[in-house]
Amino acid sequence: MRPPAGAEIPAPEFPPQLSWLGAPFMRMDRLLGRHAVLIEFWDFARVHSLRTLPYLRAWHERYADAGLQIIGVHSPGYSFGRDPGTVERAVERLEVPYPVALDPELEVWRLYGNKGWPGRYLFDRRSLLRHVHYGEGEYLETELAIQECLREIDADARLPEPLAPLRSEDAPGVLMEPQTADIVLPADRGRLELVRDWTDGEDWIAAADAGAAASFTFTAGQAFAVLSGDDLEPGLYETGGTVTAESPGVRLHAVQFTPVPPAPS
Repeated sequence: MRPPAGAEIPAPEFPPQLSWLGAPFMRMDRLLGRHAVLIEFWDFARVHSLRTLPYLRAWHERYADAGLQIIGVHSPGYSFGRDPGTVERAVERLEVPYPVALDPELEVWRLYGNKGWPGRYLFDRRSLLRHVHYGEGEYLETELAIQECLREIDADARLPEPLAPLRSEDAPGVLMEPQTADIVLPADRGRLELVRDWTDGEDWIAAADAGAAASFTFTAGQAFAVLSGDDLEPGLYETGGTVTAESPGVRLHAVQFTPVPPAPS
Protein backbone atom coordinates (compact mmCIF):
# COMPACT_ATOMS: atom_id res chain seq x y z
CA MET A 1 0.00 0.00 0.00
CA ARG A 2 1.03 3.63 -0.44
CA PRO A 3 1.61 5.88 2.58
CA PRO A 4 -1.05 8.56 3.23
CA ALA A 5 -1.04 11.46 0.78
CA GLY A 6 1.29 14.20 1.92
CA ALA A 7 3.07 12.02 4.47
CA GLU A 8 6.85 12.25 4.37
CA ILE A 9 8.22 9.21 6.24
CA PRO A 10 12.04 8.96 6.08
CA ALA A 11 13.95 5.70 6.23
CA PRO A 12 15.55 4.94 9.60
CA GLU A 13 19.34 4.66 9.51
CA PHE A 14 20.87 1.24 10.16
CA PRO A 15 22.47 0.85 13.61
CA PRO A 16 26.28 0.97 13.22
CA GLN A 17 26.93 -2.24 15.15
CA LEU A 18 25.01 -4.50 12.74
CA SER A 19 26.79 -7.38 11.02
CA TRP A 20 26.30 -7.76 7.28
CA LEU A 21 26.48 -10.46 4.64
CA GLY A 22 27.37 -9.50 1.09
CA ALA A 23 28.55 -5.99 2.05
CA PRO A 24 30.83 -4.49 4.72
CA PHE A 25 28.18 -1.96 5.78
CA MET A 26 25.27 -0.10 4.20
CA ARG A 27 24.07 3.40 5.07
CA MET A 28 20.85 4.94 3.86
CA ASP A 29 22.39 8.43 3.73
CA ARG A 30 25.05 7.22 1.26
CA LEU A 31 22.37 5.87 -1.07
CA LEU A 32 20.45 9.13 -1.28
CA GLY A 33 20.03 10.69 -4.70
CA ARG A 34 21.39 7.75 -6.67
CA HIS A 35 19.13 4.90 -5.58
CA ALA A 36 15.67 3.72 -4.73
CA VAL A 37 15.98 1.35 -1.76
CA LEU A 38 13.82 -1.71 -1.09
CA ILE A 39 14.11 -3.02 2.49
CA GLU A 40 12.84 -6.58 2.96
CA PHE A 41 12.45 -8.01 6.46
CA TRP A 42 12.65 -11.78 6.10
CA ASP A 43 13.56 -15.05 7.80
CA PHE A 44 14.99 -18.05 5.97
CA ALA A 45 12.79 -20.28 8.17
CA ARG A 46 9.54 -18.55 7.17
CA VAL A 47 7.91 -20.06 4.12
CA HIS A 48 6.28 -16.78 3.08
CA SER A 49 9.72 -15.14 2.96
CA LEU A 50 10.98 -17.92 0.71
CA ARG A 51 7.96 -17.66 -1.59
CA THR A 52 8.64 -13.92 -2.00
CA LEU A 53 12.36 -14.41 -2.67
CA PRO A 54 12.02 -15.21 -6.43
CA TYR A 55 10.43 -11.79 -7.00
CA LEU A 56 13.22 -10.05 -5.10
CA ARG A 57 15.87 -11.89 -7.12
CA ALA A 58 14.10 -10.87 -10.33
CA TRP A 59 13.79 -7.21 -9.28
CA HIS A 60 17.49 -7.17 -8.38
CA GLU A 61 18.40 -8.57 -11.79
CA ARG A 62 16.05 -6.20 -13.65
CA TYR A 63 16.66 -2.94 -11.82
CA ALA A 64 19.99 -2.92 -9.97
CA ASP A 65 21.73 -1.23 -12.90
CA ALA A 66 18.93 1.37 -13.04
CA GLY A 67 19.44 2.37 -9.40
CA LEU A 68 17.45 -0.10 -7.25
CA GLN A 69 19.26 -1.24 -4.11
CA ILE A 70 17.61 -4.16 -2.33
CA ILE A 71 18.64 -4.79 1.27
CA GLY A 72 17.48 -7.85 3.18
CA VAL A 73 17.11 -7.57 6.95
CA HIS A 74 17.22 -11.02 8.51
CA SER A 75 15.12 -10.73 11.66
CA PRO A 76 14.79 -14.25 13.09
CA GLY A 77 11.51 -15.67 14.27
CA TYR A 78 13.15 -18.71 15.90
CA SER A 79 16.01 -19.06 18.36
CA PHE A 80 18.36 -20.80 15.89
CA GLY A 81 18.10 -17.80 13.55
CA ARG A 82 20.13 -15.68 15.98
CA ASP A 83 23.27 -17.60 15.04
CA PRO A 84 25.13 -15.72 12.27
CA GLY A 85 26.74 -18.86 10.85
CA THR A 86 23.36 -20.51 10.42
CA VAL A 87 22.01 -17.45 8.59
CA GLU A 88 25.14 -17.19 6.43
CA ARG A 89 24.74 -20.79 5.27
CA ALA A 90 21.09 -20.16 4.44
CA VAL A 91 21.90 -16.99 2.46
CA GLU A 92 24.50 -18.92 0.44
CA ARG A 93 22.17 -21.87 -0.09
CA LEU A 94 19.34 -19.61 -1.24
CA GLU A 95 21.68 -17.59 -3.49
CA VAL A 96 20.52 -14.23 -2.15
CA PRO A 97 22.20 -11.74 -4.54
CA TYR A 98 21.93 -8.54 -2.46
CA PRO A 99 23.30 -7.45 0.95
CA VAL A 100 21.70 -8.85 4.10
CA ALA A 101 21.80 -7.15 7.51
CA LEU A 102 21.76 -9.48 10.51
CA ASP A 103 19.19 -8.35 13.07
CA PRO A 104 19.34 -11.07 15.77
CA GLU A 105 17.98 -8.81 18.53
CA LEU A 106 15.23 -7.34 16.27
CA GLU A 107 16.71 -3.85 16.66
CA VAL A 108 16.03 -2.83 13.05
CA TRP A 109 12.61 -4.52 13.25
CA ARG A 110 11.68 -2.20 16.14
CA LEU A 111 13.08 0.90 14.38
CA TYR A 112 10.67 0.26 11.52
CA GLY A 113 7.78 -0.91 13.67
CA ASN A 114 7.70 -3.94 11.39
CA LYS A 115 4.70 -6.26 11.70
CA GLY A 116 5.60 -9.58 10.11
CA TRP A 117 7.52 -11.71 7.63
CA PRO A 118 8.06 -10.64 4.98
CA GLY A 119 7.80 -6.88 5.52
CA ARG A 120 8.61 -4.73 2.49
CA TYR A 121 9.46 -0.99 2.47
CA LEU A 122 10.32 0.97 -0.68
CA PHE A 123 12.06 4.35 -0.33
CA ASP A 124 12.68 6.85 -3.13
CA ARG A 125 15.93 8.72 -3.88
CA ARG A 126 15.07 11.24 -1.14
CA SER A 127 14.81 8.32 1.31
CA LEU A 128 11.05 8.82 1.70
CA LEU A 129 8.65 5.90 2.00
CA ARG A 130 6.72 5.18 -1.20
CA HIS A 131 5.26 1.70 -0.69
CA VAL A 132 4.86 -0.79 2.17
CA HIS A 133 3.49 -4.32 2.28
CA TYR A 134 3.36 -7.18 4.81
CA GLY A 135 3.24 -10.82 3.80
CA GLU A 136 3.02 -12.30 0.34
CA GLY A 137 1.36 -10.50 -2.56
CA GLU A 138 1.19 -7.01 -4.08
CA TYR A 139 4.06 -7.93 -6.39
CA LEU A 140 2.66 -5.94 -9.32
CA GLU A 141 1.99 -2.89 -7.14
CA THR A 142 5.51 -3.10 -5.70
CA GLU A 143 7.15 -3.35 -9.12
CA LEU A 144 5.15 -0.41 -10.48
CA ALA A 145 6.22 1.65 -7.45
CA ILE A 146 9.86 0.62 -8.06
CA GLN A 147 9.58 1.83 -11.66
CA GLU A 148 8.10 5.14 -10.51
CA CYS A 149 11.04 5.71 -8.18
CA LEU A 150 13.59 4.78 -10.84
CA ARG A 151 12.06 7.14 -13.39
CA GLU A 152 12.51 9.93 -10.85
CA ILE A 153 16.23 9.14 -10.94
CA ASP A 154 16.33 8.89 -14.75
CA ALA A 155 13.26 10.00 -16.67
CA ASP A 156 14.56 8.29 -19.81
CA ALA A 157 15.20 4.91 -18.15
CA ARG A 158 14.13 1.98 -20.34
CA LEU A 159 12.33 -0.38 -17.98
CA PRO A 160 10.77 -3.79 -18.74
CA GLU A 161 7.14 -4.76 -18.48
CA PRO A 162 6.33 -5.93 -14.93
CA LEU A 163 6.77 -9.60 -14.15
CA ALA A 164 3.89 -11.95 -14.80
CA PRO A 165 2.69 -13.75 -11.63
CA LEU A 166 5.00 -16.65 -10.80
CA ARG A 167 2.15 -18.66 -9.23
CA SER A 168 -1.58 -18.70 -9.85
CA GLU A 169 -2.26 -17.50 -6.31
CA ASP A 170 -0.07 -14.43 -6.93
CA ALA A 171 -2.39 -12.94 -9.57
CA PRO A 172 -3.94 -9.60 -8.51
CA GLY A 173 -7.45 -9.95 -7.09
CA VAL A 174 -7.43 -13.75 -6.90
CA LEU A 175 -9.77 -15.21 -4.25
CA MET A 176 -8.12 -17.70 -1.88
CA GLU A 177 -9.60 -20.45 0.26
CA PRO A 178 -8.98 -20.26 4.02
CA GLN A 179 -5.95 -22.27 5.14
CA THR A 180 -4.95 -23.82 8.45
CA ALA A 181 -3.34 -21.38 10.89
CA ASP A 182 0.34 -21.93 11.68
CA ILE A 183 1.17 -24.15 14.65
CA VAL A 184 3.45 -22.33 17.11
CA LEU A 185 5.28 -24.34 19.73
CA PRO A 186 5.24 -25.07 22.58
CA ALA A 187 2.01 -23.04 22.94
CA ASP A 188 0.08 -25.09 20.34
CA ARG A 189 1.24 -28.57 21.30
CA GLY A 190 -2.42 -29.40 21.98
CA ARG A 191 -3.01 -29.23 18.21
CA LEU A 192 -0.57 -32.12 17.71
CA GLU A 193 -0.99 -35.84 18.19
CA LEU A 194 2.28 -36.78 19.91
CA VAL A 195 3.86 -40.24 20.02
CA ARG A 196 6.42 -40.83 22.80
CA ASP A 197 7.83 -38.05 24.92
CA TRP A 198 8.43 -34.46 23.82
CA THR A 199 9.83 -31.82 26.20
CA ASP A 200 9.03 -28.10 26.05
CA GLY A 201 11.74 -25.49 25.37
CA GLU A 202 12.05 -21.77 24.63
CA ASP A 203 10.34 -21.95 21.23
CA TRP A 204 10.25 -25.67 20.53
CA ILE A 205 9.33 -29.13 21.68
CA ALA A 206 12.15 -31.68 21.58
CA ALA A 207 11.94 -35.43 20.92
CA ALA A 208 13.16 -37.45 23.90
CA ASP A 209 14.22 -40.36 21.69
CA ALA A 210 14.37 -41.58 18.10
CA GLY A 211 10.98 -42.50 16.68
CA ALA A 212 9.05 -39.81 18.52
CA ALA A 213 6.43 -38.37 16.18
CA ALA A 214 4.10 -35.40 15.92
CA SER A 215 1.06 -35.50 13.63
CA PHE A 216 -1.52 -32.91 12.60
CA THR A 217 -4.29 -32.35 10.08
CA PHE A 218 -4.40 -29.34 7.78
CA THR A 219 -6.01 -27.64 4.82
CA ALA A 220 -3.34 -25.90 2.75
CA GLY A 221 -1.27 -26.12 -0.39
CA GLN A 222 1.76 -27.44 1.51
CA ALA A 223 2.89 -27.92 5.11
CA PHE A 224 6.40 -27.23 6.37
CA ALA A 225 7.87 -28.20 9.74
CA VAL A 226 10.42 -25.84 11.26
CA LEU A 227 13.12 -28.15 12.64
CA SER A 228 16.54 -27.96 14.28
CA GLY A 229 18.83 -30.31 16.16
CA ASP A 230 22.43 -31.42 16.62
CA ASP A 231 22.49 -33.38 13.36
CA LEU A 232 19.92 -31.32 11.46
CA GLU A 233 20.41 -28.09 9.51
CA PRO A 234 17.84 -25.66 10.95
CA GLY A 235 15.05 -24.61 8.65
CA LEU A 236 11.93 -25.70 6.79
CA TYR A 237 11.14 -29.31 5.91
CA GLU A 238 8.07 -30.22 3.87
CA THR A 239 5.78 -32.72 5.55
CA GLY A 240 2.56 -34.51 4.72
CA GLY A 241 1.23 -34.22 8.26
CA THR A 242 3.66 -36.24 10.41
CA VAL A 243 7.10 -35.30 11.71
CA THR A 244 9.22 -38.23 12.92
CA ALA A 245 12.43 -37.69 14.86
CA GLU A 246 15.31 -39.75 13.46
CA SER A 247 17.40 -39.06 16.55
CA PRO A 248 16.88 -37.78 20.11
CA GLY A 249 16.92 -34.01 20.52
CA VAL A 250 15.22 -33.08 17.25
CA ARG A 251 13.39 -29.82 17.91
CA LEU A 252 10.06 -28.98 16.32
CA HIS A 253 9.56 -25.19 16.48
CA ALA A 254 6.45 -24.70 14.38
CA VAL A 255 4.46 -25.87 11.38
CA GLN A 256 3.74 -23.38 8.59
CA PHE A 257 1.27 -23.62 5.72
CA THR A 258 1.08 -22.21 2.21
CA PRO A 259 -2.09 -21.02 0.44
CA VAL A 260 -4.37 -23.41 -1.39
CA PRO A 261 -3.90 -22.62 -5.11
CA PRO A 262 -7.13 -21.38 -6.72
CA ALA A 263 -9.06 -23.82 -8.88
CA PRO A 264 -8.54 -23.34 -12.64
CA SER A 265 -11.24 -21.10 -14.11
